[in-house]
Amino acid sequence: MAKTMTLEAFTERLTTQLGAQLVAAVLYGSAARGERIEQRSDFNVLVIVRALDPASLRALSRSVADWSAAGNPPPLLLTESEWRSSRDIFAMEVADILARHRVLAGALPAEPSAVDVGHLRHQLEFEAMGKLLALRQGILAAGASPERELDLLGASRSAVLVLFRTLLRIHGESGVDGSEEVVQRAAARAGFDPTPFLEVVAHVAGSARIPAARADAVLTAYHAGLERFVAHVDSIIHG
Repeated sequence: MAKTMTLEAFTERLTTQLGAQLVAAVLYGSAARGERIEQRSDFNVLVIVRALDPASLRALSRSVADWSAAGNPPPLLLTESEWRSSRDIFAMEVADILARHRVLAGALPAEPSAVDVGHLRHQLEFEAMGKLLALRQGILAAGASPERELDLLGASRSAVLVLFRTLLRIHGESGVDGSEEVVQRAAARAGFDPTPFLEVVAHVAGSARIPAARADAVLTAYHAGLERFVAHVDSIIHG
């Protein structure tokens, strides 16, 4: 049963177990944008509650374990006050949720209704550098294995697209959907070659697999593009 747990079944468990404490259950990420890739993308769920304590978490633990066994990450659990105050700390995440989401139960609070661009800039600088460093660590760990390099590229896709969408928001381009368009527009803004990123998008989608013989070349160009992206973000923050 756990391995076939649906989004609807998980929502029903949340509403039953949280009862009056539940403010909202919200689907966000690729599934909310209509870009979910079967067998590759998971369902991201935000759960907002009036109050939260260890007893409530323990009550949810079995349902969350079943949900995770179905291949999904644990839900993002926030109290109502934490959600309202998170626009500065988690500016990228809040902006992404506000831009594209689907309410599964309850109602998303009216505030925050927007995210400050300054907060987006500073979090983007931190996250972009972090993703570049993680990519370098992944290259070291891959040990020149084409299969592991391709796995590394595929695993980075989602996080890198979040970075690109955030850059577009900072430049005033909101509501841009479609992975290919996000890559193309971000590349135009930051001045990097979109080709390796488009190849990774197609590879993950299964429409055009990257041959093992080209893994190193694609990874090399991908790394160079991410370096250029980080430099562009740095120029936005520090001139």
